[in-house]
Amino acid sequence: MTQRRRSPSFDTMIRFFQQHYNFATKQDINRLIDKIEALENSIRQTVLPPQKTAGAKPATRRRAATGKQSASDTVYDVVAQAKTGIRFPEIKAKTGFEDKKLRNIIYRLGKLGRIKNKKRGLYIPA
Repeated sequence: MTQRRRSPSFDTMIRFFQQHYNFATKQDINRLIDKIEALENSIRQTVLPPQKTAGAKPATRRRAATGKQSASDTVYDVVAQAKTGIRFPEIKAKTGFEDKKLRNIIYRLGKLGRIKNKKRGLYIPA
């Protein structure tokens, strides 16, 4: 009688291809990520100035020598003047900015912590 040969398991086939074709494993990729993060941290420490303390305000754009406000400052002032909050169409009407520009400014001001969403579409100063 002849013995029946078992086919190799799926895991065995995967290991064979990884070793034979030098595919990167999850461990290899994690080691590379760790090395890249270590390099980025060393670059940050040598190239970038030290970070400010936790209580410091985030940096803002300087106003031009002409005295004009930046677009972000204009939107912030409009939001700050509204006592109970202001909606997007009202901000658009008061500033005259296009939708895309205004949405980007509102997003940036929110990330900086200068304005907050009271509820969807209603903005208040932080």
